[in-house]
Amino acid sequence: MKTFKNPSKLLGLAIAAGMAAPVLAANDFGAKVEHLLKAQAFKYFGIVKPLPESASTHVAREPGQTAEDLIELAPGLKGTILTRQAGNKADMFAFWPSKENPTHTIWCIEGAREEIAPGKFNPSVQAIDINTGTVTTLVSGMSRCDGIRLTPWGTILATEEATDGGAYEILDPLGTNATIIDRNTGANDDPTHVVKRTNLPTMAWEGLTVLESGVVIAGDELRPGTGTPDKDGGAILKFVPSVPHTGGPIQDLTESPLASGTVYAMQVSCRDSKQQFGQGCEVGNAAWVEVTPGNARDDADAVGATGYYRPEDLHRDPTYQGPGVRFCWANTGNEGAKNYAEVVCGVDSDPLLADPDTRSVVVNRFIEGDEDFNSFDNLAFQPLSGNLYVIEDHSHGDIFACLPDGADRNIKSDGCIKILSVRDETAEPTGFGFSADGKTAYLAIQHSNDSNCPPGSDCGPVDDYNTDDIIKITGFKIHPGMLPAPQGQ
Repeated sequence: MKTFKNPSKLLGLAIAAGMAAPVLAANDFGAKVEHLLKAQAFKYFGIVKPLPESASTHVAREPGQTAEDLIELAPGLKGTILTRQAGNKADMFAFWPSKENPTHTIWCIEGAREEIAPGKFNPSVQAIDINTGTVTTLVSGMSRCDGIRLTPWGTILATEEATDGGAYEILDPLGTNATIIDRNTGANDDPTHVVKRTNLPTMAWEGLTVLESGVVIAGDELRPGTGTPDKDGGAILKFVPSVPHTGGPIQDLTESPLASGTVYAMQVSCRDSKQQFGQGCEVGNAAWVEVTPGNARDDADAVGATGYYRPEDLHRDPTYQGPGVRFCWANTGNEGAKNYAEVVCGVDSDPLLADPDTRSVVVNRFIEGDEDFNSFDNLAFQPLSGNLYVIEDHSHGDIFACLPDGADRNIKSDGCIKILSVRDETAEPTGFGFSADGKTAYLAIQHSNDSNCPPGSDCGPVDDYNTDDIIKITGFKIHPGMLPAPQGQ
């Protein structure tokens, strides 16, 4: 971001941009920079101007509503309801069959495993037609399906956010109709299309990224102090396939690189010359330490893997051009304890661990929360611009758009603006993600109170299960000036 030597000139630019003069202390340079960024929202974000405040008036979910009833949007953005019949607790989604030319979005439904009618289990993975909004259940009987991704070889990887959470790979999802019979083994009634990947870690899955090679990097959504007062928080784990994928779709689940491999937990070092770990070692150089997939959480704690405060969503940075991969994740924190959340990013220069003894990852904080911007949950990189959208997990949850790090001295985002807020205080925004051109996004309004939605109404139960709203948001602009400059971390 450009540095201004004359604060009064900066304020004048902000006023010239059509923004009211802020009521600020005379020498509050940081606040003036913040106001200037808001005034130039279109230049940096393709947004006409930010949303000035969070929603404050509760609007309950009820029949006949429009997207405007459910969310407040920054000027220039427009929301339309894709469907009101997604399963209750719809969470993350993946495009199908590709992000470039999708016909459907494939959603995780984060309900616990339960028998909702005799012989019928909860919907866990659903497809939504992006043209008609038609909802089809593909997999039932998982527990708290949360993180979900399209793999480079053309399958869907759906994971569970539970203490004993597993990962399920789905071949030809639109041709799948499976019920998980036994979560421990992954036994199901459509094994041609669904298999539990027991070589991946057992943990509370949330965010994950799947690389072209078959490497999977993911976070364990665990709060420090869970179970015992000195229990570390959630680790970042990596699966490295025994046989890396070399390109092209697979025709059978036995061909997947996820069929065999090794799991590691990330251990950040406090020293530059050797691996020394422990409290205070959350950023810096990091190595990968092997753990047992079925006991990944306790093994990570035992071997000194770095713990974070509830790692949530995690994504690869699609604009990163250096060696290896850059991945970022949200640590949700606890706003009541004044832990306002953070986004942390790592650059892994050796994803396949060709040299397993090296500290191949550099980890640093990228975004830090505050009293208005906190409880980070979901993330979404906007294609082309590299702007990172951060979604809050609380009442009247907001979505903020954050710039990449530019050519300035620091290694953090150059600034964030608010673009969306949820009106229903019983719900939260989640599952936010962009189309390949960065101009359209989809969003779930999760776990609203459905007491005003009787059976037969547009928001009432479907197939013995309560429902959520999925919103399509258009109006995002990307212009040449938004394309990222060379990044720091």
